[in-house]
Amino acid sequence: MSCDTPQSKAVAVDGPPSMNTNEYPHPMRNETTTGWNLIFAAWVIASMSTLGALFFGEVMKLPTCVLCWYQRIFMFPLVLILPAGLFPFDRKVVRYALPLVVVGWLIAVFHQLLVLGVIPEEVRPCTQGIPCSQTVIEWFGFLTIPLLSVIAFSTLFALLVVTHLRRQG
Repeated sequence: MSCDTPQSKAVAVDGPPSMNTNEYPHPMRNETTTGWNLIFAAWVIASMSTLGALFFGEVMKLPTCVLCWYQRIFMFPLVLILPAGLFPFDRKVVRYALPLVVVGWLIAVFHQLLVLGVIPEEVRPCTQGIPCSQTVIEWFGFLTIPLLSVIAFSTLFALLVVTHLRRQG
């Protein structure tokens, strides 16, 4: 039987899985794609958070407390920093984004504890303007703007840490 028969061509095309490149993608390509997707997801969350903060402040004209401004300071730059690591893909963007996320998360948690009344009255940082403990929006009986900030920063932290650990693993 020669190699040019239709049966041998079918075997070559439908041969063992090791010969089929679609079933076993290149491991580096898969890691890069996964890392890219994680950083892209982080950018989407940072963008949604930034647009949400701007919508609440500029469109709905909700007053912004001091702690909200500090959280914005650490969220807004992520919208520009994260895409810098996407085109071309560079995992080192985690080094630049993670410190902003950690500090923003700490401020968001402090703000949430202030709203919940866990932080004592004497420690309250907002002495002028709107009080930081005031709740201006409450959805579903529990979802406030400070809680949305904690969720956003926590999700960003998780995505960036997973991206960093996948490189090391």
